Amino acid sequence: MTCKQILNRVKLFLGVVSLSFLMYSCKYYSFTGADVGDAKTYQVNFFQNMAPLVDPGIDRDFTLMLQDLIQNQTNLVLKNSNADLIYEGEIIQYFVAPMTATSDSRAAENRLTIGVNVRFINNLEPEKDFERKFTFYFDYPANAQLVGGVRDAALEEIFTRLTQDIFNASLTNW
Repeated sequence: MTCKQILNRVKLFLGVVSLSFLMYSCKYYSFTGADVGDAKTYQVNFFQNMAPLVDPGIDRDFTLMLQDLIQNQTNLVLKNSNADLIYEGEIIQYFVAPMTATSDSRAAENRLTIGVNVRFINNLEPEKDFERKFTFYFDYPANAQLVGGVRDAALEEIFTRLTQDIFNASLTNW
């Protein structure tokens, strides 16, 4: 064997060893910053819409979006019951309010605000449990109605922010 061949084999060996350590360490750390500890499973209970103004279907959409975010950013397995980590709560706010006015005292922009009360239960580390309210909003032109594409864009933006904030609060200690 030549020195070049030996050097290439050493590089290959070190690369394989490094990759093995990296893959093993991902059990404890993820690229999203999530710290799931020893948890292996999670559960997201249905977030019922308890807001005074009810928009049908947003409770299901929010619940599914939270499940998907956790599934995509961790290696946890979704369960229906008896999970290590449990998310539950309710949608408690859903309202539209005028935000800015025109020179003739009409609304120029409206704001949809959605608030969610979340109870996070960590059955492995109870000191990390919390109950907390998360709120976010979406502004849209006053001459647009909150239907179709405007509604879809509003819910997408609000739910993306809410679910990420819940994820960060529960699994990244932000």
